[in-house]
Amino acid sequence: MLRSPGPEHPSGGLLLAPFRGLRYAPDRVGSLAAVTSPPYDVVVRPDDLHHLQTADPHNIVRLILPEAADPAARHLQAARTLRRWEAQGVLVRDPEPALYVYEQRRGDVLQRGLIGALRLTPPDEGVVLPHEDVMPEVVEDRAALMRETAANLEPLLLSYRGDGTATGATAVIERATGRPPLLSTTTEDGFSHRLWAVTDEQEIAEAGRDLSRRQALIADGHHRWATYLRLRSERVGGSAGRHGFWDHGLVLLVDTARYPLRVQAIHRVLPRLPVAEALSRLGGAFRVRTVDGPLPRALRALETTPGNAFLLTGDGAFHLLHDPDPDLLARTVRDGLPEEWRRLDATVLHSTLLAAVWQVPDNSSGIGYLHDAAAAVEQAERLGGSAVLMRAVAEETVRGLARQGVTMPRKSTSFGPKPATGLVLRALDDLPEGPA
Repeated sequence: MLRSPGPEHPSGGLLLAPFRGLRYAPDRVGSLAAVTSPPYDVVVRPDDLHHLQTADPHNIVRLILPEAADPAARHLQAARTLRRWEAQGVLVRDPEPALYVYEQRRGDVLQRGLIGALRLTPPDEGVVLPHEDVMPEVVEDRAALMRETAANLEPLLLSYRGDGTATGATAVIERATGRPPLLSTTTEDGFSHRLWAVTDEQEIAEAGRDLSRRQALIADGHHRWATYLRLRSERVGGSAGRHGFWDHGLVLLVDTARYPLRVQAIHRVLPRLPVAEALSRLGGAFRVRTVDGPLPRALRALETTPGNAFLLTGDGAFHLLHDPDPDLLARTVRDGLPEEWRRLDATVLHSTLLAAVWQVPDNSSGIGYLHDAAAAVEQAERLGGSAVLMRAVAEETVRGLARQGVTMPRKSTSFGPKPATGLVLRALDDLPEGPA
């Protein structure tokens, strides 16, 4: 059954509220580009973390990925750093509540959307659709960080399907981009970023009427969305109030009918499983053939292979795993879910290869997740483990399963471009304005 926004929700759809953004003061940092970061789960540690830390002493990574001896100390350190930067005028609150129009551009890639405080709704209302499972330990870590800092430090990326026309929220966005931006910067990945504030009540209402008819898919940020819902449930009836800060979460909403997102794969690194051992354990579970490199050529071979297929590497060669044993799939892949889900590469990888064949523990020490294939190969080679390179899933497949209430294995997709972290934050002192 397809899920749609339920009648119990006041408007039946998305409620995006303005807020007073907390932003870097340009004259207090080396550059806006130098204080930004990718989302916390895209930063490859330790190399990327060190690179970001040294780019500017105020880089946002010191808040989203603080370093200390234990988790409690890390979260407390992030909170103290946030308060200190605000006291020093490094981070400054905007004078009035706003929705923020955000633009990313590189070459022929153009993405625009609205950043605001989204009213949180129960999963059964179907207003915001997750499509991936989450790891409880990651949700606990993010929840502890948000509790301590009392802030949403980075926006989730949500997609919705508008009418494909320049009306409603899209009209508000495109009018804003004709005005001078609040900020403009270009990060080292070549993306230019611009931000505008929408403070006019009529424009905010115009966007709100449009979004109130929409349903969103979580494109990036499942763990943070689960964290939002967890923190909200902890505070219902508490001092924050039912319509307080924790009833909303910072998001970027993108109309993919107007600005299509790109969907890429997320690759696995198995640090404790050498390639030779991985191959020896297969025992006929998959057919295996060696394909020629370099990496881009090997990935093209993976892309053109029908059925379930994976590229196993880490030993200097590329091993294409394909044609899984049908009887093994029947024994290891869960029944009772749509055939489309049963055929997903990520389903077969986690249910058959990782759990049944290789018996790799499903935790952060057993499996690493990297968005960049070259980085995954390098890490596997450095650790003496294996990299399992994946293929992307079509957005419509993701959306179709999500509307049926079916979640994919975690880290099945990477939607992008992802919003840069550090351009606008949301802190507890300011409750959302507008409809509750």
